[in-house]
Amino acid sequence: MSTTASSSDITPTPTMTTKLETTPTQPASPVAVAATEESETTAAAAAAKPESALKSFLAGGVGGACCVLVGHPLDLVKVRMQTMGSAGGNNSSVFGMLSNTLRKEGIRGLYRGVSAPLTAVSPMFAVSFWSYDMGQRAVQSYGQWGMSDDERAVPYALSMKEICMAGAISAIPTTGIMAPSERIKCLLQVQANEVEKGGKARYSGMMDCARGVIKEGGIQSLYKGTVATLARDIPGTIAYFGMYEFAKKELMRLQGIDPEKKGQLSPVAVLTAGGLAGMACWTVGIPADVIKSRYQTAPEGKYSGIVDVYRALIKEEGYAGLFTGIRPALIRAFPANAACFLGMEVTRKVLGFMD
Repeated sequence: MSTTASSSDITPTPTMTTKLETTPTQPASPVAVAATEESETTAAAAAAKPESALKSFLAGGVGGACCVLVGHPLDLVKVRMQTMGSAGGNNSSVFGMLSNTLRKEGIRGLYRGVSAPLTAVSPMFAVSFWSYDMGQRAVQSYGQWGMSDDERAVPYALSMKEICMAGAISAIPTTGIMAPSERIKCLLQVQANEVEKGGKARYSGMMDCARGVIKEGGIQSLYKGTVATLARDIPGTIAYFGMYEFAKKELMRLQGIDPEKKGQLSPVAVLTAGGLAGMACWTVGIPADVIKSRYQTAPEGKYSGIVDVYRALIKEEGYAGLFTGIRPALIRAFPANAACFLGMEVTRKVLGFMD
């Protein structure tokens, strides 16, 4: 007698029935799919969230203070060479003028007129880096025009053209602080030239200079040279931020550091890129800076405008006169802007909690 039962004789048990019923794969419910998609979209949006604008503002202020403290002595030499013109400034060496100033006026002489830029430079650089941040956001919004929500959630990488556009935007609000500050700074530095020759000082300091300028020509006199400042700073900031972003990324890649990864910082790359950015800025902006310095320090009524300054300069000194002071400007630009960008980047990293 056979002891093997046929398949028709087997009665399914409850346990077997349960197992057979749970084996097939069930499709995910619409609610679960929606929840998963929403979670992924939120994570992507968080990754693409822009950095704090206040952080950019504060970091820029710290960077600006570093820039002035490192670079002011050479800026003093630059302005003196530009305003002396053919009266001997062009024949003086940068280091000869530095040593002469140090010998006659001491360390304090090297920082003549520093109160004006130092007082204005923190808000000025703060506004500059904040404006650059806002410019990047504006350019990004334009670049994402017409994209879907999913495409907008992906981190957006600015092209070099867009970075330069953001740099140009940053120059416009910065000029509102830059123009009066540079007017006072240049007047105090040129006054030091006159005192050295035996002349009498007109101003006792920054505030006295500002009051004197306003009393003499009104508040508009304080903003004398604004157009020349814009003519210098718009192309200058294009070169400034464009060179910095390009050089920093390339140098970080050479070091094996991912420049797109948030939180990555290479001091060597930042210092080098910052120095190169400063030199690029001044190479582009020095002709307009010469005209600005001459116009801002000239007696009222000497020139009818910046075009008149340009014509007189070319007539007296030729086109080479447009590059007067480029040596101290470039020598100053590297260390000053290296310090500026390092101070800015370190501050941004310290204030990372603000994002």
